[in-house]
Amino acid sequence: MNQMTKQKPINKVVKKAASPASTKAPIRLKEHIVEIISDSGEGAQKCGQSLGAIAAQMGNGIWTTEIIPAEIRPPARSVAGASGNRIRIGSGYITNGGDETDLVVAFNEQVLLGRVRAKELKPGCIILMESMWRSHKDPKIVASYIETHDRVVAAGYKVYEIPMEQQCRTMVADAKRGKNMYVLGMLCYIYSLDLKLAIDQIVLTFGKKDQSVVDANIMLLEAGHKWAGANLDFCYSIPATRSTEPQVVVNGNTAMALGVLASGMEICAMYPITPATSTSHYLSEVFEKVGGMVHQAEDEIAACAFAIGASYASKCAVTVTSGPGFSLKQEAIGLAVMGEIPLVVVNVQRGGPSTGQPTKMEQGDLMTAIFGSHGDAPKVVMAPGTIEECFYSIITARKIAETFNMVVVVLSDAALATSQQPFKRPEFSETWMAPPVDQSPIPKGARPYDWDDTTGLARRFIPGQPGGMHTLTGLAHDRDSHVAYDPGTNEESLRARSLKLAALQKTLKAPTVFGERKGDLLVIGWGSTKGAIEEAVEALRAEGRKVSSMHLQFLQPLPPGIKEIMQGFKKVMTIESNWSDRPEDEIIDETNRRYSSVAILLRSRYLVDIDCWSDCKGQPIKPGAIRRVLLKQLQK
Repeated sequence: MNQMTKQKPINKVVKKAASPASTKAPIRLKEHIVEIISDSGEGAQKCGQSLGAIAAQMGNGIWTTEIIPAEIRPPARSVAGASGNRIRIGSGYITNGGDETDLVVAFNEQVLLGRVRAKELKPGCIILMESMWRSHKDPKIVASYIETHDRVVAAGYKVYEIPMEQQCRTMVADAKRGKNMYVLGMLCYIYSLDLKLAIDQIVLTFGKKDQSVVDANIMLLEAGHKWAGANLDFCYSIPATRSTEPQVVVNGNTAMALGVLASGMEICAMYPITPATSTSHYLSEVFEKVGGMVHQAEDEIAACAFAIGASYASKCAVTVTSGPGFSLKQEAIGLAVMGEIPLVVVNVQRGGPSTGQPTKMEQGDLMTAIFGSHGDAPKVVMAPGTIEECFYSIITARKIAETFNMVVVVLSDAALATSQQPFKRPEFSETWMAPPVDQSPIPKGARPYDWDDTTGLARRFIPGQPGGMHTLTGLAHDRDSHVAYDPGTNEESLRARSLKLAALQKTLKAPTVFGERKGDLLVIGWGSTKGAIEEAVEALRAEGRKVSSMHLQFLQPLPPGIKEIMQGFKKVMTIESNWSDRPEDEIIDETNRRYSSVAILLRSRYLVDIDCWSDCKGQPIKPGAIRRVLLKQLQK
């Protein structure tokens, strides 16, 4: 508790009914950040997802971020066991989770402590605390609750004690399983959200269950809304403009699963791993309806091998994993590179190394994605920066994989995987789909690896094509797919596989610049940092600072035009969620400093003095933190 910001004590404990809701005028806000946190299994994540979906339907911009404990079943009432959701609601388009939290609903004081100690709460933040612990039969729990309550009040937080358990027990036998919908009702009142949309969301969420379950949750929702209106002395209104075109609200993993459907791929092979697993959960529900199949293999290696076999047989397949699984797949990925078999590999990055931080975000796998396999194994590496890009990146990856007969790695991360954001509902295009399997006869004299001298490309032979029979192995081979160890043939094949990256690079467009193309500072990022970087840059530009940003979606090959863009700025730096040494550390200097991943790539490619700043706390980088870093860089 000694890490909390000290401010003038404010204590508002709600015990008796206040004035009716009708007498309270909502305070208009541009945006607000709310967290719902509980022990695992109490439904705080579901509550947050529903709140975000309702606000999005109202026309608000939203970005939700799941708060996930590291352990699958952490101890109840533990600081490290906080589970829930963080929702940023705005009157305009929201691209990231924002800075500190404005309002927290805490189901017990221990999960609240974790957020306080992590400095996630804004000074003066409103805290709605479950009050049942004040009268608990265990005196130690009572003492813990009272101590925490009094100290957060003394630290300047605005605390309201809420009898959630007591209220829910009047309606349902198991209050623990109903409290989240009661809280959803309270939050709908607090943020002036349409209760009818909330009821529709409950019907959608629980529609597959018995009608009694739906009715009970609606009753809890309405009760929470009514109680908040009668007992809370504040409420807000965040102006919204409903979209004139259809939108979807999904997280990054679901967007990628939808991309798999839209791309025409028919096989997804994977082994469950956090935080990638929910991709297969969604596909398992819908894939068979469109002729696809999810294959759960016995391990990560088998999943990759299965996908390679399926791809070799006809159409490109996808395998989905996270960092540890990606490491295990490396030898199999090398086989796909050597055999020039199209394959899409999705790596939803998490904290590492080893098992690291399974539920926390990091961008630490870029170098492994580019250079991970033994020998020279060229792969295309892409990284979506938004939830919408998660969808389209899979379609693009499949096209590239089949056009160039290559492995395409798509790097998402835990921040994108579990965050929700509305975007325009994609309008299906036939061009997304994989072409029909080619079973036309192979022309006489054609060779399975007849590499083009300019591009390195060769026509792909599909098993079953008349005249296309050949033997494929992971060994070095010549143009006829015969095993060959002579120096000339080995070098010829290496050259061909590398030329394909150069050929792809020639088709790419230069990255767009957010802001002016000339100025004092250019900020370069990739992946899930996009929204936070652009928000920080936009704020600085509004102050008259000559700052712009550029976000890279292709990391291998790097697109053209980057050097020319960098030359328009006095300084260039990268912002990333992977490690870089701190220049202020006594032992660090220019001869031993380790730079962050993209900074290393750009420095070596373009011989430009590029600085970097990185943050590896396991949480998405906040725009406020980036703004402070950029200001410091401008002042150097």
